[in-house]
Amino acid sequence: MRTFRATRTTRIVAASVAAGALALGAAACSSGSSGTGSANGGATSSTSSAAASGGASGTAMADAPFGSACATVPATGAGSFDGMAQAPVATAASNNPALSTLVTAVKAAGLVDTLNSAQNITVFAPDNAAFAKLPKATLDKVLADKAMLTKILTYHVVGQKLTPAQLGSGSYPTLEKQSLTTAGSGTSYTVNGTAKVVCGNVRTANANVEIIDTVLMPPS
Repeated sequence: MRTFRATRTTRIVAASVAAGALALGAAACSSGSSGTGSANGGATSSTSSAAASGGASGTAMADAPFGSACATVPATGAGSFDGMAQAPVATAASNNPALSTLVTAVKAAGLVDTLNSAQNITVFAPDNAAFAKLPKATLDKVLADKAMLTKILTYHVVGQKLTPAQLGSGSYPTLEKQSLTTAGSGTSYTVNGTAKVVCGNVRTANANVEIIDTVLMPPS
């Protein structure tokens, strides 16, 4: 009888200890799992958020047009940055009011199809103010001389898409066969040491466009 009671008591105590141990283990696992999940989840969420915001912001900054003259580009429509990005470069330029003189010159030289069909090029595009710096007699003479006009315009075209980083310091062959040089940093760049990029990194369907404030003249 005593043996039975002792055995029964032992079993009850053992069962109670085991149940307590299981409860403590479950609580510890639950707490550890929750803490780890929270820490990992928080880190993941924070990292994702930082990547989405910092990465997107960095990309947007790298891809965005820059420069004082960008404010003159229409906010909407075919002549806007979004609109120009959908069209080949000569067509895109024709939709931008600030490039109307350049477009007139491109048409006079018969280069519309050449520029629109070229792939992965960079066009250093003089704005209307750049052409206005030329004496009227000089501009009229150039527009009337197709060979000279073609030479000048093709000197503004590089046969690769240049990024802002590449504009920092480089020498690049043009379609005219002679090279131009670029220099600068941040949002301040020059071409051949004189022409300033006033609205850079403008995208079109087949080209990057750097709008400049001076017409470039081939060295010879």
